[in-house]
Amino acid sequence: MSTPSVLFVCVHNAGRSQMAAGWLRHLAGDAVEVRSAGSVPGDRVNPSAVQAMTEVGIDISDQRPKVLTTDAVEASDIVITMGCGDACPIFPGKRYLDWALEDPAGKGVESVRPIRDEIEERIRGLLAELGVSVPA
Repeated sequence: MSTPSVLFVCVHNAGRSQMAAGWLRHLAGDAVEVRSAGSVPGDRVNPSAVQAMTEVGIDISDQRPKVLTTDAVEASDIVITMGCGDACPIFPGKRYLDWALEDPAGKGVESVRPIRDEIEERIRGLLAELGVSVPA
C-alpha cells in the first residue's frame, strides 16, 4: 500500500489546519504525507496556535499559510475541512471529512489549548482508522 496523504483545509490556514498538520507529522512521521492549505490564507500562523503546540513539544513556528490549489487536492487521498463551508471546494473521487472545530482566530492560548487537544484526539482516531500505529 502506498503512503496515504492527508490535506487539512481551513479558511486562513493559520490555526486549525496548521495544528492538525503539526499533530499528524508528529504522530505519524513519514507514514503519512501531510499537507495543509487555506481558501483565503492568512499572513502568518496564529501565534496562540504556535504557542499551544510548542507546549506539547510540536514546533509549527516555521510553517506559513498556503493557498488551496487543485493540485494539492488531487495529490491527497483524504481532505479534511475545518469550518470553511462553501469556500472549500469539493473534488470527485476524494474522501472528505469535515471536522467542526472552534476557530482559534483572535483567541489567547488558554482558549486554543482545548482546540489543540480536540485536534489531537481526532488525529489519533484518523491514524487508528488508517492502521498507522502511534506513540501513546
